[in-house]
Amino acid sequence: MVQPLLKIENLHGYYGESHALQGVSLEVNEGETITLLGRNGAGKTTTLRAIIGILDDRRGSIKLRGEEIINLPSYKIGRAGVGYVPEERGIFATLTVEENLLLPPRVADGGMSLDEIYALFPNLLERRTSPGTKLSGGEQQMLAMARILRTGARLLLLDEPTEGLAPVIIQRIGEVIAMLRSKGFTIILVEQNFRFAAKLADRHYVMEDGHVVDTFPNSALESKSDELHKFLGV
Repeated sequence: MVQPLLKIENLHGYYGESHALQGVSLEVNEGETITLLGRNGAGKTTTLRAIIGILDDRRGSIKLRGEEIINLPSYKIGRAGVGYVPEERGIFATLTVEENLLLPPRVADGGMSLDEIYALFPNLLERRTSPGTKLSGGEQQMLAMARILRTGARLLLLDEPTEGLAPVIIQRIGEVIAMLRSKGFTIILVEQNFRFAAKLADRHYVMEDGHVVDTFPNSALESKSDELHKFLGV
């Protein structure tokens, strides 16, 4: 039996007195793309924050390649090959595009070169001397993803990568994620734009009130449409 790359069991997470994650269990196989679906507040972003280690109060089990990581600090989880692109993007706003791209540490072999990044995101090549404050929302999102791809991380946590972006940028982000899938990256995608996510994912996890309430393969989308309307309100 093949061991999943990431396995989460009975994960609980807290913000102070708020019990945000209430027994989440899921697994992701190497090279697979999964989505976390659900309304705002369902626990999707909190799950990503727990995986990468920036949710301080988390309990349960998070195993990466069979090794328990729930008690590791976030920098050690990152150095184990996990890359996180937060919803707020997390770039250095006062630095130029190229300075942002030169900063991330290499955590594994296979990180993309500057030339590869600029071929993937031509907009960034055009704006390489511009500070982050001068970039559009779409360019900031491209830069946030590019920074992670520089490190050599192979498990990517992408939180709402298309939120608030123009359709042409959304299309480009989708093309990049599809390319990364084809190269064997493992991706956990939190995405409100379900039609966007449905084109990219192998499987879907549906969350509500801090629980996983359903999981199904992409091939079952049509048969699950009524349930998805109930859980997503779409």
